[in-house]
Amino acid sequence: MVLKSNLRILRAKMNISQTTLSKAINISRQTISLLEKGEYIPSLKTAKKLSLYFEEPIDDIFILEEEDLI
Repeated sequence: MVLKSNLRILRAKMNISQTTLSKAINISRQTISLLEKGEYIPSLKTAKKLSLYFEEPIDDIFILEEEDLI
């Protein structure tokens, strides 16, 4: 399964680093990096924290490829 992420774009819009984001939502910077690369699938709790932080729906932050749903 591949989960694409818009985290890098959202961070760029807000001009914040991975470290700043990780501290704000209390997860590791390495996790942010893996999420941005699509190498880690977040827990619902982490996805919700990111959604609240960026004020964006979870579906706008993470995109699950349709073929992965089958």
